[in-house]
Amino acid sequence: MSQPPDPFDLPALEAALAETPFAGKLHFFPAIPSTNTLAMQEAEAGAPEGMAYFADEQTAGRGRTGHSWESPPGSGLYLSILLRPHIAPADVLWLSLAAGLAVREAVMQVSSLEADLRWPNDLLLGGKKFSGILTELNAEVTRVRHLVIGIGINTHQEAFPQELSQQATSLRIETGQHWPRQELLIAVLRAIHGEILALKAPPSLSLATQSILARLEQSSSWIRGKRVQVEEAGGYTGMTAGLDARGFLLVQTEGGLRTVLSGGVRAL
Repeated sequence: MSQPPDPFDLPALEAALAETPFAGKLHFFPAIPSTNTLAMQEAEAGAPEGMAYFADEQTAGRGRTGHSWESPPGSGLYLSILLRPHIAPADVLWLSLAAGLAVREAVMQVSSLEADLRWPNDLLLGGKKFSGILTELNAEVTRVRHLVIGIGINTHQEAFPQELSQQATSLRIETGQHWPRQELLIAVLRAIHGEILALKAPPSLSLATQSILARLEQSSSWIRGKRVQVEEAGGYTGMTAGLDARGFLLVQTEGGLRTVLSGGVRAL
């Protein structure tokens, strides 16, 4: 079955996002190596907060921990958002976690699908990944100069190469339906805007971070009681045991409780 064309309507996007910081800052590319790479370069050159770069195709899409992200033309939503948050580098994880929750909310609004969040921000359907988030930053010891949140959502793929077929899926595969990327893009950017506003709200991060922790507990089967392999510090296995107060995943191993700082987590 061939997929119908799914173009972006830029004037309609601008109108739909008029009340957000992304209005007037949307940049579309028919093809680009990586929206995240461009966003980081633009940030270094002084681009303002709220720039949103999205593409019909990425020829060198990137995921977390050095993985590539398959980005064929017309098949997914490939988006990078430039932020200049007034937060300490130690608090960046909250933005990354919030981005995962925002994408989950956007997908649910558009398709009614309830994704499972794998810490820190992969989104799964039926145990297979359909969306990933890559957060990159430039920071000093006490402040973040700029931060880019890259979001990839597999939307229209009908199949994946054999080496990916057991791990990857798409909204089309899971539902047999066509979900317009324009609607997803609008919903994602609105949801991201809402998360950012919450994190900026006075008097501190505390209320927003408590909300993030609570929603992660409700939205993820990976936070507690999941046997996992952790891809850091030489690799180790254990049972997930919740999140600490900073949002990091805790894993109970035979040698004691360990904190996952950046490694990938896979089910055993």
